[in-house]
Amino acid sequence: MADQQPAMADLEPADKGIFNVSRRHFLRGAGGLALGVYFAPLLGRFAQAEAASAAFEPNAFVRIATDGSVTVIAKHVEMGQGSYTGLATLVAEELDADWNHVRVEGAPADAKRYANLAFGTLQGTGGSTAMANSYEQMRKAGATARAMLVAAAAQQWKVPAEQIEVRQGVVQHAASGRKAGFAQLAEAAAKQPVPADVKLKEPKDFNLIGQVKLPRKDSQDKTDGSAIFTQDIHLPGMLVAVVAHPPRFGGVPKKVDASKAKALPGVVAVVEYPGSERRFAGVAVLAKNTWAARQGRDALQIEWDESKAFRLGSAEIFAQYRDLAGKPGVVARQEGDIDKALDKPAKLIEAEYQFPYLAHASMEPLNCVVRLSDGACEIWNGEQWQTGDQMAVGQLLGIPMEKVAITQLYAGGSFGRRANPHSDYVLEAVSIAKAAREQGVEGPLKMVWTREDDTRGGYYRPAFLHRASLALDASGNLVGWHQRLVGQSFIVGTPFEKVMVKDGVDAVAVEGAADLPYAVPNLRVEQHLAEGIGVPTQWWRSVGHTHTAYSTETLIDEAAVAAGKDPYEFRRALLAQHPRHLAVLDLVADKSGWKQPLAAAAEGETRGRGIAVHESFGSFVAQVVEVTVKADKSFRIDRVVCAVDCGLAINPDVIRAQMEGGIGFGLSAALHGAITLKEGVVEQSNFHDFQVLRINEMPAVEVHIAASSAAPSGVGEPGVPPVAPALANALFGASGKRIRTLPIGTQLPA
Repeated sequence: MADQQPAMADLEPADKGIFNVSRRHFLRGAGGLALGVYFAPLLGRFAQAEAASAAFEPNAFVRIATDGSVTVIAKHVEMGQGSYTGLATLVAEELDADWNHVRVEGAPADAKRYANLAFGTLQGTGGSTAMANSYEQMRKAGATARAMLVAAAAQQWKVPAEQIEVRQGVVQHAASGRKAGFAQLAEAAAKQPVPADVKLKEPKDFNLIGQVKLPRKDSQDKTDGSAIFTQDIHLPGMLVAVVAHPPRFGGVPKKVDASKAKALPGVVAVVEYPGSERRFAGVAVLAKNTWAARQGRDALQIEWDESKAFRLGSAEIFAQYRDLAGKPGVVARQEGDIDKALDKPAKLIEAEYQFPYLAHASMEPLNCVVRLSDGACEIWNGEQWQTGDQMAVGQLLGIPMEKVAITQLYAGGSFGRRANPHSDYVLEAVSIAKAAREQGVEGPLKMVWTREDDTRGGYYRPAFLHRASLALDASGNLVGWHQRLVGQSFIVGTPFEKVMVKDGVDAVAVEGAADLPYAVPNLRVEQHLAEGIGVPTQWWRSVGHTHTAYSTETLIDEAAVAAGKDPYEFRRALLAQHPRHLAVLDLVADKSGWKQPLAAAAEGETRGRGIAVHESFGSFVAQVVEVTVKADKSFRIDRVVCAVDCGLAINPDVIRAQMEGGIGFGLSAALHGAITLKEGVVEQSNFHDFQVLRINEMPAVEVHIAASSAAPSGVGEPGVPPVAPALANALFGASGKRIRTLPIGTQLPA
């Protein structure tokens, strides 16, 4: 794979000043002690060859250079969630490195060395697993490097290794007063035997893990402009491709008139590429720059064959779902006798919930750089799903997946979109490059999606419909819960089906409902997987929990009100067997002042407060939302208080940031998010009609991290699910109105 890497001159962005800053960062300290194969895709062959001569490979995650700097090789992509900082913290803690001299590089695509341990032999980032699967692995990588440095010092100084300490990148022997930096010992340490086992620190001895403020490792590059995203890659002879996609999913080009496009300055070629079950067919305009390619795409005159295209609108889709919701589904969970519980209860709650399709709306629209050669393929992008993409590209090109080299760059957000189970946009870029090559158009290619392409390009959070019935006895006890969920599965038909679909139940579609934590003696959760809906779907930040948390946490609130009980106390009584749920629920109630009255509302306004608690991705999050409803039924979200138990807190500041970001993301969907279709055509195109949360809508947020000795768990996604139901519960408190269809909008119905 080393021979496939581009030369340094290949990678100059349009702004050479930006590239030069980045080059200085990367070139600092080539050589030295390399614990792992040195693979620096942005350095080129020269720097890689220079480092390889000193490379040492007991593991694949640490490199110590002759200038003393420590490079952590990150197997997880940095897309804003803080994984680079977290992984570096784990290594630096056990290495006792100076945090100011630690930097991070993205790992190459190589599942043998860089597998996500939560996924088996697959390399990829997702499911909020980065820290959880890396916690011990990365600590051992740092501890191994430390042991070898200490062994080298002990040998040189002729003192027992047990008497040597390491602090902030300095190895020292107190008795003799001798000390040395990592730079002085790196070469000698590379010659030491790799220890078969290393001792890890006890939590009481941590110096970096758990620190409230630890500067993020991606901040400087993103601040000074040296961070390399896909759009920054410029290879010699590279063309830019902008694509005309069919207006309806499943359409294919029937007749293409490219004469006007080809006449535009800068346009080099127009290529059609075939579709398959993994991607849609389209027409790409290849040009010398993005603007020319986009102008060329817009000048194409295309007649589409829509004989097999999906043509239903959102109303028709939900009509089908409503019909299915009236019929028994596949049982995902059953306890007790729900039919008996629902037969003439003292109080009965019946509700139907509707959740729309949602786009990911990442800050960086989809893009990908591809270079094909005989029997090989190189890819540069904000890569989230290395192994899946390697396999898909290898199959498309008829080459071994090992011949598909992927360079992991920064990603400007993803929320699941870049980990597509069908490798859709990566395959599209490779398909265009392949079709161009077959027409004699050689050289690398950068495929660029516009915001409109990204919004209309499919692979949304699935639309869902829930129907529920809850029964309470005369004493206000919740004695029955029946919930039926209807929606698409994006797991069926993928390699994940064997693992995630059991006895007809898609675990992703019912997560958060089928594992309801509340003690209800009679419970049944059913599922219908809608078939024949041709809207492409996939995971979206917090996946099934995005809709199940909303229905379950508003339903439990409604049950509390029906029982005449406080929603917080009502939940507490039903969570006796779930101490971690209880702990965050108690923490958020305390910090929000739940038992104290809200501040008085102004004249003509009413105030409300709502609570929700939910577990997802191994973490437990409770939130309280405070709102003010005005006389005209518009409302303001005043405050959100969040309590999170994510196990041992590696980077508390990152955890708080992820909870804050998740709250903003969840509010965005709750207030505004909806992808709708009319006769099969997506109606939204950009942020003016697929609105995300505006800064003036963001409330004050407080985040409280529960002390925990449990293993670290996820934080990228768990902050999202509770905020929408807590908001809906608060709005009920202020207005008396239950909201069962999302998005809410900015004004309650009269």
